Amino acid sequence: MTKKEKVVDIIRILEELYPEVPIPLEHQDNYTLLIAVLLSAQCTDKRVNLTTPHLFELADTPSRMVELDVDQIKAIIKPCGLSPSKSKAIWNLSKIILEEHKGQVPNSFEELEKLPGVGHKTASVVMSQGFGVPAFPVDTHIHRLIYRWGLSTGKNVQKTEKDCKRLFPEEIWNKLHLQIIFFGREYCPARGHDPNKCPICSKHGRRSLFN
Repeated sequence: MTKKEKVVDIIRILEELYPEVPIPLEHQDNYTLLIAVLLSAQCTDKRVNLTTPHLFELADTPSRMVELDVDQIKAIIKPCGLSPSKSKAIWNLSKIILEEHKGQVPNSFEELEKLPGVGHKTASVVMSQGFGVPAFPVDTHIHRLIYRWGLSTGKNVQKTEKDCKRLFPEEIWNKLHLQIIFFGREYCPARGHDPNKCPICSKHGRRSLFN
């Protein structure tokens, strides 16, 4: 089977298993999405979703967020980890959005990545899930699966993103990266993974390249 045929079959499997994929992080708009994605760094989506209702009850807009002090934010988001740096980033990016973007989350990779605490992956999630712009956010889980399936070398997330964008049609990027996340959680976990029981690894796992 060629790599192109493998890609087509992986798309088919994911579409059959996950024809609809909800956005895992609960949010109301692009601002609350941005904050939720920032909080998800080195934290589970489940934990973020348990934490953000309290935060957003107090501050669900940039103007309300800057009315809080950093210590208040830090106390609320402590369960998500890295609260000292995340709380400062949330307060500072909210101030920048107010002062430089008229209170609206910027809709470009360049401007998003200028915000404190916002890297390329976070910007990609906001652009794809918030603004509908084709993007392929690659976190450590997607990075691991794409390597496991023999579609990238696993060298780094930048290389994995580049390979994904080259292999998969642009029109399905926004949905596909979510499908891969859901698939990884259900069938292809980092630990305790049985390739023989995995719908993709049993057919297309990296070991099959050498069979």
